[in-house]
Amino acid sequence: MEELAEHGIFLPPNMQGLTDDQIEELKLRDEWGEKCVPSGGSVFKKDDIGRRNGQAPNEKMKQVLKKTIEEAKAITSKKQVEAGVCVTMEMVKDALDQLRGAVMIVYPMGLPPYDPIRMEFENKEDLSGTQAGLSVIEESEAQLWWAAKELRRTKKLSDYVGKNEKTKIIVKIQQRGQGAPAREPVISSEEQKQLMLYYHRRQEELKKLEENDDDSCLNSPWADNTALKRHFHGVKDIKWRPR
Repeated sequence: MEELAEHGIFLPPNMQGLTDDQIEELKLRDEWGEKCVPSGGSVFKKDDIGRRNGQAPNEKMKQVLKKTIEEAKAITSKKQVEAGVCVTMEMVKDALDQLRGAVMIVYPMGLPPYDPIRMEFENKEDLSGTQAGLSVIEESEAQLWWAAKELRRTKKLSDYVGKNEKTKIIVKIQQRGQGAPAREPVISSEEQKQLMLYYHRRQEELKKLEENDDDSCLNSPWADNTALKRHFHGVKDIKWRPR
């Protein structure tokens, strides 16, 4: 939907990736592009990838899409865990309904039947052979893993973590037959970055101290450990020189 807001609707499959000259030479025509015009008119913004027609919504309609996208992301965000909110399937459906409504506001005529956004809304999108398809695991093929152990369906959760209801665990979903997932790093990437920065600064400080490691400061007045004694004896600032 972010691409929809930036570059308009999907081109027909036979026009994707072609240059303007190639489209003209092959006499191809985007019939759905003529029908699916965004509310308030369009602004041309070419899609460098060549998948969308470049007829983007105007700024006002673009903000309608982007605002709804952010709201939907917030509903399904990992931050909900930190806030103690359990994300349910009803919340996910509500987020999809909001996205669907925003698309209807911007594109009252709807989207082309081959546009992946419409296909997703209608639950018809085919992800086979795509990178996104690797993120989808069928329930029958899914395995739950925690602490390098597979949580078997025939057992209760309490068999693994005890009966304390306040216990919190992080479980990973893995495709059946792929074995245990990779372990979580001890520290996050951000913490590791801060640690490296600290050690770098520390090394720079030690390097400067080594460069300044000389005894020239011992000749300074403040470094004279007999200065107080001479001050009380009244022999301060006495200079000796031959006659």
